[in-house]
Amino acid sequence: MTRPQLLELTSRDGRFGPHTSCPPSPPAPPLALAPPVAPWPPVDFALGALACCGACVFTNPREVVKTRLQLQGELRARGSYQRHYRGVLQALWVVGRTDGLRGLQKGLSAGLLYQGVMNGVRLGFYSYTEAAGLAAAPGGSLLAGATAGALGAFIASPAYLVKTHLQAQTVETIAVGHQHNHQGVSNAFATIYQREGLLGLWRGVNGAVPRVMVGSACQLATFSSAKEWVAQSQWFNPNSWLIALTAAMISGVAVTITMTPFDVISTRLYNQPVDELHRGRLYGGFLDCLLKVYQTEGLLGLYKGMGPVFVRLAPHTVLSMLFWDLLRQRAFRYYGGRAQN
Repeated sequence: MTRPQLLELTSRDGRFGPHTSCPPSPPAPPLALAPPVAPWPPVDFALGALACCGACVFTNPREVVKTRLQLQGELRARGSYQRHYRGVLQALWVVGRTDGLRGLQKGLSAGLLYQGVMNGVRLGFYSYTEAAGLAAAPGGSLLAGATAGALGAFIASPAYLVKTHLQAQTVETIAVGHQHNHQGVSNAFATIYQREGLLGLWRGVNGAVPRVMVGSACQLATFSSAKEWVAQSQWFNPNSWLIALTAAMISGVAVTITMTPFDVISTRLYNQPVDELHRGRLYGGFLDCLLKVYQTEGLLGLYKGMGPVFVRLAPHTVLSMLFWDLLRQRAFRYYGGRAQN
């Protein structure tokens, strides 16, 4: 056998003979992240509501502080007003010292109502767009997240209105923004309805819808993308809850950066006083509020309370997305098992 023939035989058959009985194994398929089915609609609504209500209990004190910081110095130039609140920790201490520990949970009942209704609708709707394959199209997750956020924000707007009023009101020595002086959640709903009618309960919705549309689109799109990226990186076991936790942390940072200006405008629109014709005394709408805040308080005025926004939104995003993901995994396993039976 000549040398060229020997080389040809060696390269074809390998070191220990021919490989005809052991064909090369095909590449491993990519990880499948999203189940192809969705739970029963009431169950899906309940999963989103339960996940975000659980997160709300832990993050509501930061929401109180965020609201106060965003109302502090309203339509006043920097340095021309007394600053009662100077940061997250100092503000938490001031509220706790003045209003007591219960003051740190002001508006919790309205907050739970808002989180339950808004996120039940929002996450339930998004879950079905995923199951239908709509979120997988180019830009589909952003569009689905924004639509889900707009729908949830509109339906739950009265609860956010009452929550903002209750979280803003306090004793005169540390009060910021307009003080509505409600006696509780039910009294707030009744007072607003008697004074402004049914439409009065939706005052400020023109600021809430853009806020939640931007936040929801950013949150759900980055969470889905980050979860897929983390899973494909194979840092953790494919079924580990650490995948959802890492994705939620990435999502929390993105949401804070994009959502803060919208959050400031929404808080101002919800809390402003109204005249005899039920029109806002300070702002005529979203764009009017945006321009007035920018002209009087500067660009940084639109980022007031960004520290508390991050301290509140990041943990809230992490907890709500983690709870939601874990609850959905259990629901999918349950419904998948029933479908097989």
